[in-house]
Amino acid sequence: MILVAPIKTEKAIGKIEYENTLTFLVDLAATKKDVKTEVEKLFGVKVLSVKTFVNPQGKKHALVRLGKEAKADDIATKLKMIA
Repeated sequence: MILVAPIKTEKAIGKIEYENTLTFLVDLAATKKDVKTEVEKLFGVKVLSVKTFVNPQGKKHALVRLGKEAKADDIATKLKMIA
């Protein structure tokens, strides 16, 4: 499994609302292409871009920006990130 868990911080919730972007904790060996394929397959949406970074604790995060036809808040609700 490439996607480990959704990130539910205040900053991540803001990205959902204002940038149509979801934030996930991902496997350290996962590539951007792996993350894009996994999100498109799991949620049936079009991914515009994926940005990844490794935080100081050594965990990899992925910022997944969705296409205009998909709403990040709908997916976040399914994942119980927001009510």
